[in-house]
Amino acid sequence: MAGQGGIIDDPEVRARWGNFQWTDENARKAKEIVARYPEGRQMSASIPFLDLAQRQVGAETNTQGWLPLPVMEFVARELGMAPIHVLEVATFYTMFNLQPVGRFHVQVCGTTPCMLRGSDDVLKACELRGLRKGHTTKDGLFTLTEVECLGACANAPMVQINDDNYEDLTEESMGAVLDALARGEHPKVGPQVERKTSCPEGGPTTLKKMAERNYDYRGQW
Repeated sequence: MAGQGGIIDDPEVRARWGNFQWTDENARKAKEIVARYPEGRQMSASIPFLDLAQRQVGAETNTQGWLPLPVMEFVARELGMAPIHVLEVATFYTMFNLQPVGRFHVQVCGTTPCMLRGSDDVLKACELRGLRKGHTTKDGLFTLTEVECLGACANAPMVQINDDNYEDLTEESMGAVLDALARGEHPKVGPQVERKTSCPEGGPTTLKKMAERNYDYRGQW
C-alpha cells in the first residue's frame, strides 16, 4: 500500500525532520486537543496528534502529508509516551502515511460493491494518466493506492482523494476528476451523477411528499 511501506530512518530524513516543532497555529490546536482528555490520559490524543503532524508535514511539502520517524518521536515526547507506542498507532491505521506521497493521494476502493460497479474502470482511468498502484507519479502530483471498503457502498464505485470522496464514478468521470486536479481546479466532491448524497438517483422513490414538506403519512397506514 502506497505510503504504508517500511519506516524510513536515514540521515537525510533525520536532517530534514529532526527539529520538527508545531507551528504556532498547530501548537494552539494541540493544546486544545490534549485538554479534551483527563489528566494522565494524554496517550488518547495520539491519533489526533499524528493527524495534525501529518497535515503539517503536508503543508510544508505541498503533499497530502506523511509521518517521518523524527516527527512520530516528537509526538511521543509531546504526549510523554514511549516512541514505540506511537509507532504502534501509526502503523495500525492506514490513514497515516509512513512514506512520502504525492499532493493527491488517490485511494481507489476495490471491495466487492465497488468492484461489481466498475472499480476496474476507475483504475483504468488512473492508469491511462500514468498512475500506478503503490507509486507516486514522477511530477509528484498523484499517489495511487487500492484500498478496502471506504464506507460509501451505496454510491459505488468511489475513491477518496485526500479528505474528499468522489462517488458514482465511471472511467470518464474519474478521468475528469484527475484532469481537473492536475489543472489546479477543485472538482465537485461526492456523487458524480445527479443525486444528493446517497439518495435515489432521479429523486425519491417512496414517501415522495416528504421531499416537499414534513408530510404526515400516519393516516394512510
